[in-house]
Amino acid sequence: MLLVDFGMVILIWMTQLIVYPAFSFYSEEELNDWHKRYTATISVIVIPLMSAQLLIHAYYLWVNQSMISIINAIIIALLWAITFGEAVPLHNQITRQEESLKAAKTLVHLNWYRTILWNVVFGLSLIAFII
Repeated sequence: MLLVDFGMVILIWMTQLIVYPAFSFYSEEELNDWHKRYTATISVIVIPLMSAQLLIHAYYLWVNQSMISIINAIIIALLWAITFGEAVPLHNQITRQEESLKAAKTLVHLNWYRTILWNVVFGLSLIAFII
């Protein structure tokens, strides 16, 4: 659990501090070309990692209904809602070249919520591991 949660923390910080801000250095056309490659390759990492986290925390909640497992389950459900309800549509907007630069800027702001929440999940998992 800790390894997967920490993997999400590293991934989200790299995305927040390096990948998403780099979008602003592209023209609309360049962003669209690069974004198609980026989303295809990052999905190979993100989808298994997020899925593993969801399954591990669901199992942990099943076998140990502690306050930490409940809070983490709620946060992970919220993260999935934000990711697939907000972030993925913004990525799709960039791919369709619909106000790509504006969508990219919105992603940077939206992603702060995910960054904070994934850090909270890791912190709570670390506390659960220690106790």
